[in-house]
Amino acid sequence: MGRRTRVRRHYAGGVTDTSKRPLAVFDLDNTLADTAHRQRFLECRPRDWDAFFAAAPQDPPIPEGIALAVESARECEVVYLTGRPERCRRDTLDWLERQGLPEGRVYMRRDSDRRPARRTKLEILRRLGRDRAVRVLVDDDDLVCDDAEAAGFTVVRARWAVPSVTLRVAQEREGRT
Repeated sequence: MGRRTRVRRHYAGGVTDTSKRPLAVFDLDNTLADTAHRQRFLECRPRDWDAFFAAAPQDPPIPEGIALAVESARECEVVYLTGRPERCRRDTLDWLERQGLPEGRVYMRRDSDRRPARRTKLEILRRLGRDRAVRVLVDDDDLVCDDAEAAGFTVVRARWAVPSVTLRVAQEREGRT
């Protein structure tokens, strides 16, 4: 009596501990944060990645994404999974707090990591799914979503921001975000 029983089950390739709240994993750029105002930094040659990331604190929030994150926090632990480099951590944490988003761990790309977002994000998702149920991944990148679904994860495709071909190409070919 009073002792908590831990139930373990298989989920998305791992074994999860069901005594912990499931995870709801949210992308940032064009899922929670509207990057349209800073796309111009990626349209020039060479791309100005420093300016692109420096402008991130001014991103307007995307109401649909924000509402889904807040709603998800009722039943899940919310975590954030972004292709932004680690050097953007302070700005990112400040932005999340200003939007009133649920507190949660933030997984970012190492500054020197140039692999496509679909590879880095799937790697982290699999690591998270080893011992926790990942209830959902919310992301705007179709390649990330396709790979996550193929790996057995439930995905919500964030289609509430205007897609950017420039950003998609940069994510896949240059591995910057």
